[in-house]
Amino acid sequence: MDFDSRVGAYGVVIRDRALLLSLWEGPTENIWTLPGGQVELGEQPHEACVREIMEETGYLAELGDLLGVTSRTIEGGHRISHPGRPLLTVQVLYRAAIVSGELRPEVDGSSIDAAWIPLAELHRHRTSPTVHRALELAGVSR
Repeated sequence: MDFDSRVGAYGVVIRDRALLLSLWEGPTENIWTLPGGQVELGEQPHEACVREIMEETGYLAELGDLLGVTSRTIEGGHRISHPGRPLLTVQVLYRAAIVSGELRPEVDGSSIDAAWIPLAELHRHRTSPTVHRALELAGVSR
């Protein structure tokens, strides 16, 4: 089967029982997701994670443990770009902490907001499946 693939690196940043999330502007609805994104050609996953957290939230992050690597398939009919072709996504997940910076949304990107969302209120928001899997891997209860 012919398909596309995409590798991304994401940070799980928790402070005061709140999770740092980025609001991705989807084709039909907006979805809160972990700050992070595509690993670019020649870039290491940890470098991509730090870069993407800065781009999407305004924070400089320091990465901790590698929490795990997950994957999922997006069927061709549900893709924004290259409809018709399945997409295998691979997510490299890190524990991260904020070193410096001020919270702000991404400028000229696919994310439209960034926020600290209390863990106890996550169920009130539309979140990506990766958020819940990452929290499981991090051993975080909500």
